[in-house]
Amino acid sequence: MASWVLSECGIRPLPQIYTRPRTGHISNSKNNHSRIRFFHSNQSKTDLKFREPIGCSKERNWALKVSAPLRVEYGEEEERGEIINRVNGVEEQPEFDPGAPPPFKLADIRAAIPKHCWVKDPWRSMSYVVRDVVVVCGLAAAAAYLNNWVVWPLYWAAQGTMFWALFVLGHDCGHGSFSNNPTLNSVVGHLLHSSILVPYHGWRISHRTHHQNHGHVENDESWHPLPERIYKNLDVVTRMLRFTVPFPMLAYPFYLWSRSPGKTGSHFDPSSDLFVPSERKNVITSTICWTAMAALLVGLSFVMGPIQMLKLYGVPYWIFVMWLDFVTYLHHHGHDDKLPWYRGKEWSYLRGGLTTLDRDYGWINNIHHDIGTHVIHHLFPQIPHYHLIEATEAAKPVLGKYYREPKGSGPLPFHLIGSLVRSLKKDHYVNDTDEIVYYQSDPQLSGSSNSK
Repeated sequence: MASWVLSECGIRPLPQIYTRPRTGHISNSKNNHSRIRFFHSNQSKTDLKFREPIGCSKERNWALKVSAPLRVEYGEEEERGEIINRVNGVEEQPEFDPGAPPPFKLADIRAAIPKHCWVKDPWRSMSYVVRDVVVVCGLAAAAAYLNNWVVWPLYWAAQGTMFWALFVLGHDCGHGSFSNNPTLNSVVGHLLHSSILVPYHGWRISHRTHHQNHGHVENDESWHPLPERIYKNLDVVTRMLRFTVPFPMLAYPFYLWSRSPGKTGSHFDPSSDLFVPSERKNVITSTICWTAMAALLVGLSFVMGPIQMLKLYGVPYWIFVMWLDFVTYLHHHGHDDKLPWYRGKEWSYLRGGLTTLDRDYGWINNIHHDIGTHVIHHLFPQIPHYHLIEATEAAKPVLGKYYREPKGSGPLPFHLIGSLVRSLKKDHYVNDTDEIVYYQSDPQLSGSSNSK
């Protein structure tokens, strides 16, 4: 009873009740998981689409909003002590298995998040756009005026980071978390993304595919693992470019043109298999906007000179690309513990979303609009970025060990460079057949004789 009360109050995570597979990482059995009964929730069961709640109450009542197991029914294996081991009368908790189905549902996480976190304020969203655009213009004007080689490197770092901030706001437009007005989202999204050479609708549609299939080996769209059969057919140069710093951090423009190895199509081509026929007009519109921006940059190069345009726009653009690849990769890779990927019947929207990672970027958190709070964003992309931190804190008691607390950062996130390098050295491919898989290493790239 005491344990149940503590869980209800959100004081400690929900108990882990699933057994870890006894051999390997794979567990396809559906009969040996504990059966759980939850309190009846007045939230309707939903998957990818949710109705916006009415009202903006900021009150939280954990006892009502967080569903916890009322009773756990143990099977024969559990009664034999495979779930809880007792040594000298002391209960030992089982080792946590990140690939096991969680003892909660998507609706339980949703119920724990305060209602006001779902409310989108277009005026507040636009205030961030105005702030970022003013900073971008101010930085460019100051750098052009000073025109000093002591200033230029500082400008490139700052402006490239601001380009990344513009991308994140356009990203919110693509998810519809910017406002409830699709026209406003589309107009702002095109202006922001076209300014940094991103085809808004082409990217928006493929990014939607990423969210709907996160954690799925074949169906995910961004930074998904390569099956062994594809990986071993890559030429040596492609392997080196994909897994050797800094080349993976320069991949985004090439991904827009030709996607990842094993996939075909282009974000600029309306006939690509990325899109359905009803989306082709949107893709054409975005491609035209992208082309207009590219033409504007060429024209400015003739007016201002190519070297000046390279300094003002070209170098910051590639800094932005590195930010984008760096952040998006680390949201799905580089944890100290191996994280599962799924295929077949083992995959679900919830289980795939729980393999994403939050990251702390220090001072950059505010600049790039808290995109590091990524777990809740992946599960509920309609939550505005300015509510993500509060929503995450409210969801933690439900998520328990399925939420991996990010390592704290100093003013700048230099600690994440080590996570990136280590991951690229060991996370190379997954096997071709199992439904729960973990990254394996190519000893020729990792420098290790152990390929597991």
